[in-house]
Amino acid sequence: MIFKITYQPNKFEAPRRENTLSLYIEAADAVEARRLIEENTEYNVEFVQELDEKHLAYEQQSADFKLVEF
Repeated sequence: MIFKITYQPNKFEAPRRENTLSLYIEAADAVEARRLIEENTEYNVEFVQELDEKHLAYEQQSADFKLVEF
């Protein structure tokens, strides 16, 4: 499954909407996706969202879409 992760790039600053970024990751479930992000980055995870086929197709149209691998 593909998950969209929205996050803040720094855990030590107060979250601000203007700083929210997103990445896409493949994982078996949301728990594994969150674990991979926590173990491999310094990001402050805000939300983990599983993408269905239509949402994934929409996200893939963006120039910013890139599947991250750890």
